[in-house]
Amino acid sequence: MKNILVIGSTGQIGSELTMKLRREIPGATVVAGYIPGAEPKGELLESGPAEIADVRNAAALADIVTRYQIDTIYNLAALLSAVAEKKPLLAWDIQINGLLDILEIAREKGCAVFTPSSIGSFGPETPHDGTPQDTIQRPRSMYGCTKVATELLSDYYFHKYGVDTRSVRFPGLISHVTLPGGGTTDYAVEVFYAAVKGEEFICPIAAGTYMDMMYMPDALKAAVDIMQADPDRLVHRNSFNIASMSFAPETLFDKIREYIPDLRVRYEVDPVRQAIADSWPDRMDDSCARAEWDWAPAFDLDTMARDMIAHLSLRFAHTR
Repeated sequence: MKNILVIGSTGQIGSELTMKLRREIPGATVVAGYIPGAEPKGELLESGPAEIADVRNAAALADIVTRYQIDTIYNLAALLSAVAEKKPLLAWDIQINGLLDILEIAREKGCAVFTPSSIGSFGPETPHDGTPQDTIQRPRSMYGCTKVATELLSDYYFHKYGVDTRSVRFPGLISHVTLPGGGTTDYAVEVFYAAVKGEEFICPIAAGTYMDMMYMPDALKAAVDIMQADPDRLVHRNSFNIASMSFAPETLFDKIREYIPDLRVRYEVDPVRQAIADSWPDRMDDSCARAEWDWAPAFDLDTMARDMIAHLSLRFAHTR
């Protein structure tokens, strides 16, 4: 990877991934792609080039790829799960029609493409405990449908045209840098903000609902490592299960109370998010990622919670 385009560079993953690539890939040009209304700011804007990159404008994307001689595209454009349920046609347009444009550009220009999948690609019939790498995928959300289609299209372009497509199935992601934006697992971020601010947290997910989660530094590492992996070792491509920790809401709340004992929580279950959560795995089996490209997370529940609280406590020290 030398010339990289990150589409969705101002989102929850993209804002941190763009900076990681700029810091850690020697000599790389990393273009921060964004849509109007979500312009990069601060260090993200000042540390490298930025271009309007809307996946629904194929001509503009192709122009960026040509001008910067892009060899790798990180396609992070997506509506998150709860938002996609409210705007299903827009979700399909961005996540599937947009992906097709990117894959066609990659075929013509010789680019590698990373388009993440998700635990949302599974459904109620999928084994929930130790979800295998290769298993039934029958999601009942538009978000999930687009993720399954993403995996299939990416594999199709690899087998049909030789496009170097690779991806991972992200669990719920937890970060202290960027606020969540409408995902089913976002409660696991929002509760840290409430805890540090001393506010009551209203949880939209029922107690006892287990879901895979991951701290953002591990997710970013996975996104970089998979694209740098030896292709001769890859049996799978689109998309690898990756796992780090699995917990129910009350497990997380008890962990936070070890450091912030006065955390107050009240449950008001959102039926839309709960239905989505109930259809997702409790815990994925990531043995294929570990075997094929040496995937290994660095954070567990305790180290993640301590790091989140430390960073957010510094940010909100003036409010306590």
